[in-house]
Amino acid sequence: MQPLIDNARTFGQRPEEFAKLAEGQSPQVLFITCSDSRVVPALITGARPGELFELRTAGNIVPPYASEHPTSEAATIEYAVEVLGVRDIVVCGHSHCGAVGALVRGDDLTAVPAVRDWLVSATPRPSGKAEDPEVADGVQSHVLTQLLRLRSYPCVERKLAEGELNLHAWYYEVHTGTVRTHRQQTDSFEAL
Repeated sequence: MQPLIDNARTFGQRPEEFAKLAEGQSPQVLFITCSDSRVVPALITGARPGELFELRTAGNIVPPYASEHPTSEAATIEYAVEVLGVRDIVVCGHSHCGAVGALVRGDDLTAVPAVRDWLVSATPRPSGKAEDPEVADGVQSHVLTQLLRLRSYPCVERKLAEGELNLHAWYYEVHTGTVRTHRQQTDSFEAL
């Protein structure tokens, strides 16, 4: 913890670097990814403060849209699309994902009931090989499922129809740093 505290102490000693951020934000991309500490969107993309609007959830899950009981995730997506006017949404899954791995393997999650209930209620079980420690196939199919979910959000559906929004499926390999994107033409994840 101490290195983090030391950096936080010196971080605010460069106010000139951050003054413009007080004027507002206008990110062009909503980046939806896992809460996993090995996945750092700004590091992966090289984004500076104000360039990415981030949504991090266990397993990069986009829950089903429900207007009568909105979720924090739905509010974040709606704000990004309607208020900030993002032009692109990236759903980025990653190798060695504990959440997707637990789903693929059918792990017993009784010791973590909130995690269990979130995973079970929020997404269908992805396909994949239970013995694969990277859970590559499972994560990739899971990411595509989340893109389908995004399409069901009214604001996303409308912006897609108007040609004002693009959706992207990414897969990040934590062990290599490689980012792959889903190509519809080949229905496969290929290096960017």
